[in-house]
Amino acid sequence: MVYEAPEYHPAFEEYCEAIFELVEDDLDVIQARIAERLDVSRPAVSEMIRRLESEGLVATGEGAILLTTDGMELATQVVRRHRIAERFLTDVLDLNWTDAHHEAGKWEHVISPVVEEALVRLLGEPTTCPHGNPIPGSDYTEPDTRHLAEVSVGDEFTVNRITEELEFEPGLLEFLEESALMPGNRGMVTAASPDGTVTVEVSGTRVGVGSFAAERILVTD
Repeated sequence: MVYEAPEYHPAFEEYCEAIFELVEDDLDVIQARIAERLDVSRPAVSEMIRRLESEGLVATGEGAILLTTDGMELATQVVRRHRIAERFLTDVLDLNWTDAHHEAGKWEHVISPVVEEALVRLLGEPTTCPHGNPIPGSDYTEPDTRHLAEVSVGDEFTVNRITEELEFEPGLLEFLEESALMPGNRGMVTAASPDGTVTVEVSGTRVGVGSFAAERILVTD
């Protein structure tokens, strides 16, 4: 029998998911950042954090917002289902990154444990989403990575991971996919500008990557 976790309102799931992903990207979890990530007002975040705290899902102190044990369990479940859904939507249904990301945001709230297990079997036990972010509960092993911005001109790299922060930048997922800056693809840094922009060549095409993205794309040698 598959264990059925407690059910929470989708908004609770989205907030816990956002906190999880901010921590994953090494960002301070503050109300302003949550408001930006979820595209909601600061007062709305303040009210929801109070509700989450009363439900025992988050704890606050000294300006920081932390997931409790129950909050982490909920967040892990939602993130896992979101990333499994993205993998299915891209690998099986051939959706592009942008559409898959938005659709998975809906699927994450309705995938049952039975369907989750079936998807994992169908996909061959994936360890990452299409953008290289680890699927919680998988056999993912963290490689030795660095940021694209740290790669010297003339050096080659392999794209490993597009951090969650970049997935919320309008048009960026589409740009990265069209530019073949995708996990597993190999490239070379051909130029670097004083403003932090780097020019890379991947799959025979040269593109410029702004400093914001270059500092958040993780690569291996």
